Amino acid sequence: MNLQVWLISQVLTLSMATLLLGADSEKPNLVYLLLDDAGYGDLSCYGQQKFATPNMDRLAAEGLRFTQHYSGSTVCAPTRCCLMTGVHTGHSYVRGNREVRPEGQSPMPSDIVTLPRLLKQAGYTTGAFGKWGLGAPGSPSDPAHHFDVFFGYNCQREAHTYYPKHLWNNFEKVPLDGQTHSADVIMSEALEFVRANQEKPFFLFLPVTIPHAAMHATEEYLAPFRKKFPQFENKVGRYANTETKNPIAAFAGMMTQVDAHLGQLMQLLDELNLDDRTLVMLSSDNGPHKEGGHDPKFFDSNGPLRGHKRDLYEGGVRAPLIARWPGKIAEGNESAMISAHWDMLPTFCELAGVAVPQLVDGVSLVPELTGQSDKQRQHEYLYWEFYEQGGKRAARFGDWKAVQLNVNKDKNAPIELYFLPEDIGETNNVADDHPEVVARAIKIFADAHTPSEFWSFGSRK
Repeated sequence: MNLQVWLISQVLTLSMATLLLGADSEKPNLVYLLLDDAGYGDLSCYGQQKFATPNMDRLAAEGLRFTQHYSGSTVCAPTRCCLMTGVHTGHSYVRGNREVRPEGQSPMPSDIVTLPRLLKQAGYTTGAFGKWGLGAPGSPSDPAHHFDVFFGYNCQREAHTYYPKHLWNNFEKVPLDGQTHSADVIMSEALEFVRANQEKPFFLFLPVTIPHAAMHATEEYLAPFRKKFPQFENKVGRYANTETKNPIAAFAGMMTQVDAHLGQLMQLLDELNLDDRTLVMLSSDNGPHKEGGHDPKFFDSNGPLRGHKRDLYEGGVRAPLIARWPGKIAEGNESAMISAHWDMLPTFCELAGVAVPQLVDGVSLVPELTGQSDKQRQHEYLYWEFYEQGGKRAARFGDWKAVQLNVNKDKNAPIELYFLPEDIGETNNVADDHPEVVARAIKIFADAHTPSEFWSFGSRK
């Protein structure tokens, strides 16, 4: 796309936003809650039966529930990079989890364009509360370099416990006693951010740590499920040098706890008369984990889908997405649009009235959100690549899903092909019957991948 065409497209995009939202409408507040390792089936509005998520269900009942939404990756850090930069893992700077010592993850470049930096240009106050995972403390990509306010875990490894010895408030290390549940502290700070910024547009990013292992819930939320699931009282979950008795009860308690936190946020928006001015969205960073004693089979955490965290099958990358915006998003509807985390940046940029960077893979979901599906741009394909477990890549294009495994050993390894409308569980590989579709997948794999000095199939640098 040449520069002149791109500039024209941005003018048209911003004009469409004005038509859809109203010429004199205020810029909406933007709230995005990202669950950590919650599966497609871990919300009761997506089929969960073992526990209830009433506030998430309310969000869906009062908004739009997506059924074919996808995470940026199948693990934490690359998903967050896709979300923050609007590109898929074939183009992203971070394509896997990579730690640095003593604390943090390998940082993004200092000049990388991210969603909060773009929203600041549009006059938004930006805050992130939860887990970052895209740069070590003091690094060029410390979250305090991107957001006006950051509170939580800079490092993903430190977030393996809910009872940390410290959290971060921008560049300041905040000591804790190791007995305070971090999720409560983090949500309290997030609610204070909303109160402090109620008079101007804000972007609240909530990359919460629940329900990532370890399985730690406060007693208020744990106790009812220990009574409900007494058969697991002798089961001990172990993760990151922690032990949890009855991790099954703990997982249900954790999901109940984060649902209650969402309820607190929704109540506050109502009290401050911000409901009609606030778009609230909720998703998850990847499929369900099998760590710390969590049993995704018992909870049916991935619903009808195959695979879990670290898989590129649907269970590893299909994610819930709920959007609520009273007066703008119609209540109680579903969307089967094929979408992904990298769509969030262009969506929020359009709502904020700021131009989308040229080289993004996402599309704005504003038409779909506001009942203008006939104006909604569709993806040619979605693409993922992942460098663990032998190397994997996958693509969703139309009704087809292509998955290639063991790419580290053989870049021409066989490609599996699934026709999702008839096989959502990806049990019937029909590659041999559709060589022309496999050929299309091969072309997508070639077109979607750009070389990286840090990430390459066949090696782990």
